[in-house]
Amino acid sequence: MPLAFFVVKFNPYLGPHWGKIGIHYYGLAYMLGFLGAAGMLYYYAIKGRSRLPAVLVSDFMVSMALGVLVGGRVGYMLLYDFDVLIHQPLSLFSVWDGGMASHGGMLGVTLAIAWFARKHKLPFLPLGDLVVTVAPIGLFFGRLANFINGELWGKPTDVAWAMIYPDAPTVDGLMVPRHPSELYEAGLEGLFVFLYMQWRFWRSDTARQKPGQLCGEFFVVYAIVRVFCELYREPDAGKVLEILGHDVSRGTLYSIILFAIGLGLIVRANLRRAAER
Repeated sequence: MPLAFFVVKFNPYLGPHWGKIGIHYYGLAYMLGFLGAAGMLYYYAIKGRSRLPAVLVSDFMVSMALGVLVGGRVGYMLLYDFDVLIHQPLSLFSVWDGGMASHGGMLGVTLAIAWFARKHKLPFLPLGDLVVTVAPIGLFFGRLANFINGELWGKPTDVAWAMIYPDAPTVDGLMVPRHPSELYEAGLEGLFVFLYMQWRFWRSDTARQKPGQLCGEFFVVYAIVRVFCELYREPDAGKVLEILGHDVSRGTLYSIILFAIGLGLIVRANLRRAAER
């Protein structure tokens, strides 16, 4: 065990701030995620690898941003803080207190893609395949922001890279070193999934031949790495479910559901491709 641990205590604001008004790293993470995704989608278009015209990329990103923000917030309140939502409905708008759910954001993006596809008469699944290849950019920056905010900390551990989270619950009245689970998630949900999806997009013709296949693969791979990260992440108090005699975090449960949806999309894409031959 190391003699000293890194203490996760950063200023959550970039530069000066007045109360809760200022440039928050969490907001900056969202901005970088959206800009990175927009840049990639524009690059796809000019390289002839996309059914989304370059002139529609900016409009599309506005829809995606609304889907992420609204879906992430509503999803968090419904999936993780439903009791608070019922008794304090206006808490839905207290975004300055934090609370965004990645699974809710994915649902919001799905609805936004469906709306945009219908409005511009574009195919839904190919649009979804494009989005999942760039979505990990936002996941990466979002998890780094979680780390800067000192939230979503990991379980107690004595590994050499463990860190102290001053805001985490104490154990027997003492602050204990914990897994930096946000960094695990940034590396796996963000960087690893991004590299995998880029490899699949550029090194195969799957996006053109099997619409929906990349969406399915994203859901499956994301679910696997998320469940792995949940092993090291401290579940929020009161947000653990007992299933078949085992404690399961809600993040794990929702990821299992996402995994099943991903498998369904993969099977559908392959059956449809086989029927066309």
